Amino acid sequence: MLLVGALLLPLSLAATWARAELTETDSYVAAVAPLAGNAAVQKAVVDDVTDGVMAHVRLDGLLKAVPRAERPAVRRHFTRGIREFVGKQVRQVVTGRGFPAMWNGVHRTAHRTLDGTLTASGDAAVTLDLTPVVERVKHQLSHNGMGLDILRRVPRAGVEIVLLKAPDVPRIRAVYDVVGTGAMLLPPAAALCLGGGLLLARRRRRALICTGAGCAAAAALLAALLALVRGRTLDALPAMVSRPAAGAYADALTDPLRTGVWLVAGAGTLTAALAAAGPP
Repeated sequence: MLLVGALLLPLSLAATWARAELTETDSYVAAVAPLAGNAAVQKAVVDDVTDGVMAHVRLDGLLKAVPRAERPAVRRHFTRGIREFVGKQVRQVVTGRGFPAMWNGVHRTAHRTLDGTLTASGDAAVTLDLTPVVERVKHQLSHNGMGLDILRRVPRAGVEIVLLKAPDVPRIRAVYDVVGTGAMLLPPAAALCLGGGLLLARRRRRALICTGAGCAAAAALLAALLALVRGRTLDALPAMVSRPAAGAYADALTDPLRTGVWLVAGAGTLTAALAAAGPP
């Protein structure tokens, strides 16, 4: 019972954390809120929004007056200049004082969509809509009359990051169901096994030492597994995804879990040490 309880304890932490991240919007938003001030995340947002805007920039009308042979060079020159201008405007918004509230609102909407998708029977993709950033840039430019012709071409929902593709929804929904069940059953099962094992053990001091050491070892194993999964997940990302931003995002989401894991490891080690040092 003690061995099973020691193994179930870190699994209980993981299941409880996963359920909170998947079902509790406030918890999720609180976890990602600090990323609004992260330099790598800000750069990734600027690049994504700028790419989304530039996808709707058309220079064909401007190039009609340019000789055909010179059009490629002129197109590159104007595209580079427009991209620098748009990127500068987006960067001012992303680094401004109003961006954290906008960031939280975008993620709150995305998480509610994710929660609705996983609890329903549909298979619609879940996206992070960065269009509010474009709208703020438009508002900013409306005061000086610059760049409006460029940004008017961007559709209302034209700048999005796909968080969950439609074909992946059934698989994630199955994980969602398992996590929900595990978060309800694993914590009481772990507590029952640990408590019952200690009560039934004939040599309780030795049982307490082994239990503390076992819980600490299981928590350390989970911490190592988290580090391994993090590294492999980042390595598997597409080339266009910013690794520093994705790493910061993963660390922010898993920070409560890692904190809980190390608390269990520390508590288990301390329990084993005190039991070993105490009187028979």
